[in-house]
Amino acid sequence: MRRLGYGILLIGLAVAAFVAFRFVYGWTEKGPATADITVVVPDGATIADAAVLLKQKGVVRSADAFLTRAKIFGRGKSIKAGEFLIPKGASNSDIFAILGGGKTLTRLVTIPEGMPSILVYERLKANGELTGDIAVPEEGSVLPDSYAFDKGESRAAVLKRMQSAMDKALEELWAERAPDTVARTPQEAVILASIVEKETGVPSERPMVAGVYGNRLKAGMMLQADPTIIYPITKGKPLGRRIRKSEIAAVNDYNTYAMTGLPKGPIANPGRLSILAVLHPAETKALYFVADGKGGHIFADTLQEHNANVRKWFEIRRARGEL
Repeated sequence: MRRLGYGILLIGLAVAAFVAFRFVYGWTEKGPATADITVVVPDGATIADAAVLLKQKGVVRSADAFLTRAKIFGRGKSIKAGEFLIPKGASNSDIFAILGGGKTLTRLVTIPEGMPSILVYERLKANGELTGDIAVPEEGSVLPDSYAFDKGESRAAVLKRMQSAMDKALEELWAERAPDTVARTPQEAVILASIVEKETGVPSERPMVAGVYGNRLKAGMMLQADPTIIYPITKGKPLGRRIRKSEIAAVNDYNTYAMTGLPKGPIANPGRLSILAVLHPAETKALYFVADGKGGHIFADTLQEHNANVRKWFEIRRARGEL
């Protein structure tokens, strides 16, 4: 009889040990998710609420088991609201650490330097994870950068961050401007920076291009920047063809081949470096520049030098079969 009692006790202990083992092992064993899955934990959600969401998403086998283990092994730690990426096969322990760490899934919308506002608008509208409507933002009001957003966030809220970033950057850069900048106001700095942005794709050239345009403005010369011809036609989108003679001669508020001074507004959203170039232009006597055939430009102080450089550029284009 005593042996039977010992046997039952041993069986009971073995069962208890197995249950305890399974309970502990269930906290760290590989989870059921067969692919990475995103889970949104709303504000105010409890661990119990999260457990149900996790079960619905298929990243835990049992909501009750996850909740029980989280209360024991989580040691009073809480979870945070947000959108989280749960990796394939994540264990209960992994999932709890992700929800408690607060490292939410990062979504980015990127605005490249020199992107015109019509394309900023189209990029935000095309993003299916944003909501709500917006108008085309004022040209030059958006600071090119990458901006994080939450799924379901309004386009208006994201756009406001982009414009606030430009306001802040412009305020900081304007306060540190060099005394020789031709920009008399922050708005003039943005206008000229948008032209500099469109005229060169070589970052190191920006201060030099800004210096050339500054010299032209001081001398009362026309800026003669090709992008200012295109802007009234396409609102900054690529023209897709050569500029026509009639367009070069067109009189409007932007075409710097038919007017002296700056256009009435920016022709794109310039980046921080282009604004900085305008506010800290290179010291130069150059008044002209032309493409060098390698992505950059050749600068000249005199019209005679410039004409010689232009002839070289035309020879390069003929050799390429572009003329």
